[in-house]
Order: sequence, then structure tokens, then C-alpha cells
Amino acid sequence: MELLYKGKTKDVYQLDGGNVLLKFKDDVTGENGVFDPGANQVGLTIEGMGKSGLRMTKYFFEKLMEKGIPTHYVDTDLDNISMTVKSATAFGRGLEVICRYRAVGSFLKRFGAYCEEGQPLDAFVEVTLKDDERNDPPISQDALNQLGLLTTEEYEILETLTKEVSAIVKVELAVKGLELYDIKLEFGRNSATGEIMLIDEISGGNMRVYKDGKSIVPLELEKLFLD
Repeated sequence: MELLYKGKTKDVYQLDGGNVLLKFKDDVTGENGVFDPGANQVGLTIEGMGKSGLRMTKYFFEKLMEKGIPTHYVDTDLDNISMTVKSATAFGRGLEVICRYRAVGSFLKRFGAYCEEGQPLDAFVEVTLKDDERNDPPISQDALNQLGLLTTEEYEILETLTKEVSAIVKVELAVKGLELYDIKLEFGRNSATGEIMLIDEISGGNMRVYKDGKSIVPLELEKLFLD
């Protein structure tokens, strides 16, 4: 296998036949040893985090497949902590799409003068650039269009898919008494067809989940949700 890219939480390999292998790692984003799904650097390493994230990703991607949501998912190998996916091309150097149900994280930092912590939000969607040097800045629909990253029609597809995926995750978590505060998703174009599809992962590492008003860390979340 050819190593294509070493990421913060996954390494990416090219497979024969055109598919790609994602190798999940135990690293998670955060600052000063504290987990934060909104951070843009590795903050700590949690033993077992890679397999935990893969188990949740497998569950959610297979659930999305059942509902006809386009994703890059092909299959998983839990023993080798890896996932085979379809090849995808990024929008520019990559975008992250956040769906927010509560005012926390960077939203609260930016708009705290106008809202209270934990204030309900109506599936608020925002897009940020994957740009560590500039701290992943938010970008508007108009800017995405004018910079040639997303057409107006593609943005509408992205926003619709984000709300659909997030709603499915929110409902699944609620069954276990868990509340989704926000979730960070990634999308790309299918390299073979050009179709916009969900890529990357859906796990405790890219969402904020609370139970009885208390934040749940990723490993605990996986146990509460899957066990």
C-alpha cells in the first residue's frame, strides 16, 4: 500500500483497484491534554480511541447506507482498526461542516454576547476551511462560490446532507438518553462519479454529546452507545 497522507487521527493509504484505506489512530484533537472536537491539533492520545472511533463510524455509516445517504463507506476491519472507502476529491484543500443544536464551543466564543451557553439552536449549519495556519476560519456561502470551492447548487446539497446526517445521528443517540450538541462532518466528491458524499468518520471524536447536562468523552460515549 502507498501512504498518501498522515492525518491527525488517521493515516490514508492507496489500495489497488482505486479504493482508499483509512487507518484509525488513538490520537484525538484538543488542547493542553483536554479533548476538544473543535480543535485543529492533536491534543492527547487515548488508548483504544482508534478502535472506538471505528466502531461508531461503522455503525453510523451502515445506518446511513440503509437510508440512501451517499457516503464513501465500503467496509471495515475492526481487527486492523481500518476502513476501506471510495476515493474522494476535496473541495479546495478541504472543508468541515458543523451542525449545531446548542451554543457551545467556538460558536459560544464568537457569539457569546448574544447567547447563553447551551442555548438551543435550530440545526445551525456553518462551513469552515481546513486550514491549520489560519485556525480553520468560517467561510460564507458567497465566499465559497466566488472562490470556486462550491457552487450555489452544491452548497445547498451540502447543507441538506449535513442536516439529514446530523438528524439521524441525533435521533440514534437520543434512544440511549444522549443529546447531540454539535457534530463536525466532512464531504467530498466521488472521484469516479463526481457525486457529493459524506467522507471521513462519524464518532465521538467529531461530536459533542451530553447526558444529563454532562459532557461525555469519546470512549465513554462509545460504551454508552454501543454496549
